[in-house]
Amino acid sequence: MEKTSSKFKALCAILALIAAAGVATWIYQLMGGLAVTGMSDGTSWGLYITGFMFFVGLSAGGLIVASSASVFHVTEYKKVALPAVILSTVCICCAGLSIFIDLGSIQNVWRMFVGLNFLSPLAWDLIVISLYLIINIIYLVMMTSKNPETQGKVAIVSRFALPVAILVHSVTAWIFGLEIARDGWYTALMAPLFVVSAMDSGLALLLLALAGLQKAGWFTIDKKLFASLAGLLATCVAIDGYLVGCEALTMAYPGAEGASMLAIMTTGATAPFFWFEVIVGILIPFCILVFAKNRQRRGLVCVASACVVAGVLCKRLWVLLTSFVGFAVPTPLGTIGGAEVWEMTIGYAPTWPEYVIVAGVVALGALAFVVLARKLLPAAPKSAKDLAQEALDGIVPEGAVS
Repeated sequence: MEKTSSKFKALCAILALIAAAGVATWIYQLMGGLAVTGMSDGTSWGLYITGFMFFVGLSAGGLIVASSASVFHVTEYKKVALPAVILSTVCICCAGLSIFIDLGSIQNVWRMFVGLNFLSPLAWDLIVISLYLIINIIYLVMMTSKNPETQGKVAIVSRFALPVAILVHSVTAWIFGLEIARDGWYTALMAPLFVVSAMDSGLALLLLALAGLQKAGWFTIDKKLFASLAGLLATCVAIDGYLVGCEALTMAYPGAEGASMLAIMTTGATAPFFWFEVIVGILIPFCILVFAKNRQRRGLVCVASACVVAGVLCKRLWVLLTSFVGFAVPTPLGTIGGAEVWEMTIGYAPTWPEYVIVAGVVALGALAFVVLARKLLPAAPKSAKDLAQEALDGIVPEGAVS
C-alpha cells in the first residue's frame, strides 16, 4: 500500500479545521437565526444562494465533459471522466449544502418535500438536483467498479447524465428568469447564460484539478488532451461573452425596460462584479487560450482557468444582486396617510458568519475531493527519478529501478 505523505495529511488537517469552523458558525447561525446575516426583506438572497448557483454550475460543467466522452464517442475525454465525475459529485453536494444553510433552520427542511408546489421552478429544481445527485453517485460507482459488465453500462448512464446536467442548470436559471417583477432576471437568455457559464466554469475547475492532481503525482494527463480541453474552454468562454453582449445590447436599446438594470450593472452597485467578469473572466482567458501555442503551456492554461472560475463567481453575484437594487414592482405597494409607499431598497453586505460558513463549505468540498481522488483514481506511473528516491528510502527494492 502506498504511504500517505505528510503534505497530504497536513492539507486534510487544514481543510478539516476550516470546515469545523464553518460548522461551528452555522450552529451559531441556527441559534441567532438569519438575522446574523446581511440578508433582509429587501435582499432575501445573498452569499448562500450565490454559492448554490456557483456550485451547481461547476458540477454541471464537469459532468457534461464526462458524459460527452461516451455520448459523442470522444475517446480522449474518457481519460478524464473519472476525476470529472468526482468533481461533479462533490460540487453538487456543496450546492445542496448551500440551500440547506440558506433555509435558516433545520425544521424547514421537511417543508421542501411535503409542501412542493409543482407550478414553481423551485420545486422542479429540488427534484432535478436530487435526480442529478443520484445519477452522479451511480456514475461514480459504475466507473470505479472492477466488474467489466458494470463498467460497460457507463455509456447508458451517460446518456441520462448529459441531459440532466443541462437541465439542472436550466431549471436553476428559470428560478430567476421567470421572475416577472425583476427586470434584471426576467429574460429568455437566462438559461442559456447559466448553461454556458456552467460549461466554462466547470471545465476551468476541472483543468485546475487535473493540473493539481498531476503535480501531486496522483493522476497523469498528456499535454495533447490538456490542450484540447483548453481549446474547448476557449470556445465556451467566447460563447459566454457573446451571450452577455446580446443581453447587454437588448437592455441598452432605446426605450428598453432594462436600461435601469444595465446602468446598475455597468456603473452602479454591482458594476465591479460585472466588469471583473467581462475583463478577467472573459477577455483575458479568451486572449490567452485563443492561441494554440498558449494552450500547450500548462501554467498559462491554469491562469486562464482561474480567471474563468473567478469571473463566473462574479457573474453569479451581479446576476443575483442587480435586481435587488431598486424597486421590485413598477407601481406603489399602497398608500399611508395619502402618500405612496414603494418597496424600500436595503443594501446588502455579507456578515462574518456568512463568510466563515461559505469558507467551511468550500473547505469541506475540497477535502472530499482530495480524499476521493486519492482513494479512487488509479495511481499515476512513477518516473525513474521517483523510483530511485523510493529505493534510497527503502520503500522499493533497488532492482526496481532500471
